[in-house]
Amino acid sequence: MHWAENYIGLPWSATGEGPDAFHCWAFVCLVQKRHFGRILPAIANPEDLLSIARDFRDHPERKRWVQVDIPAEADCVLMRQARYPIHVGVWLDVDGGGVLHCAQEAGVAFQSVTALAANGWRIEGYYRFTGEN
Repeated sequence: MHWAENYIGLPWSATGEGPDAFHCWAFVCLVQKRHFGRILPAIANPEDLLSIARDFRDHPERKRWVQVDIPAEADCVLMRQARYPIHVGVWLDVDGGGVLHCAQEAGVAFQSVTALAANGWRIEGYYRFTGEN
């Protein structure tokens, strides 16, 4: 059994910081800390989608990540359903690769790139942690 299975089905909440419910960034922070030893800063999850997009675009944390063409285990996956990226998950090299993420519609799920597309998510980019500021 893969460790990610323990999270599948946990609910999404706009204010969820865990351990019983999460918004997407809070879930990514938990996974990165518990399974990859990285401490990431908290980012508020405002109700306004444009604010979320700006936070993802402008947050200083982005300086510690570099965009890559091909994802590897633990990379962050930035996603969008419209014009701006507003959602994030973690790439896992399981069952051919996919994204572990927490979305409003389903809570925590593991989905292939094809399944994400079928649910309206488009991948904006894959980001690898460098740890440098």
